[in-house]
Amino acid sequence: MDDRIAAALAAAFPDREAAETTPAGPSWNPTNRTVRVDFTDGGAAYLKIAVDGDGTRIARERTVTDYVSANRDVPAPTVLSSDAGGDVPYLATAPLPGESVAERWSEWSVEERAKAARRIGRALASVHAATFDAHGHVTGGGAGGLTLDTAPWTEVLVDRIEAMRALAPADRFDRHYDEVIAAVEANRDLLDDAPAALVHGDPAMPNCFRGEAGVGFVDWEAAHVGDPARELHCFRARAIDGSRDPGDERVVTALREGYRDRAGSLPPGFAERRPVYRAVEFLGTSGFVEKTAEFVGEPVAAFAAWVDAEMDRRLADL
Repeated sequence: MDDRIAAALAAAFPDREAAETTPAGPSWNPTNRTVRVDFTDGGAAYLKIAVDGDGTRIARERTVTDYVSANRDVPAPTVLSSDAGGDVPYLATAPLPGESVAERWSEWSVEERAKAARRIGRALASVHAATFDAHGHVTGGGAGGLTLDTAPWTEVLVDRIEAMRALAPADRFDRHYDEVIAAVEANRDLLDDAPAALVHGDPAMPNCFRGEAGVGFVDWEAAHVGDPARELHCFRARAIDGSRDPGDERVVTALREGYRDRAGSLPPGFAERRPVYRAVEFLGTSGFVEKTAEFVGEPVAAFAAWVDAEMDRRLADL
């Protein structure tokens, strides 16, 4: 067992003995490590550590998880123990009931995917129903409310882009980040008029769990107050669309219908801001081009050439 995992485990559960620790699932975030812990008493937990020693993300995840559990009708993990200020910052949570959408998505028919997407749309709308007077980064709070470092949405979004850049393992397309930031800033008037709502920040399929109580979310460390429209576009890009081709329109429609079921309508400006968010979201491919090429089974050079041209096309749409 990794020494850092062992130290965090001992701090979080001093009176329990671990029988086994296993990786929690796929992650391209090198700053964290998450494991599932199975105890000799038959129980289980998930343990996340900040391997870079930065407890800021752990503190934010604890804060937002507590807030969502207390204020939104969306399942979120129960926090069992946490220490954001120790030598090994960690967060321990109980397993969220249900199954990760990522585990079954590839097996499902279009109809089954559409059914899941509708439920995810409803769940996202419930999260986004927590609205605020301004956009910003979560800096504190808890079940009773969130403390924000407020700023115009353009500035918060640029900060999120820089956070994406910091996680990218290669700088082949580092200029894409600069070009997208410039495009975002050029569309300040369009972006700063967006509604301010709590957003999960990373609505990838491994973070979506489907259970009897509905769809819930884990891994709230990237949560912030932003534009809910971006989160819908983000989920479509990460879960429904393919690497090169748009996803099945029936699944896209179901996601939007589920959102409308709960919110009454799509977020204001949903269509108008989509070109900006398509460019922003594609940075997740630019920054991980080698890993993505491997994932989709394409030669790196050919895939990288397409990525470069595709980013140019998306920026030209703005």
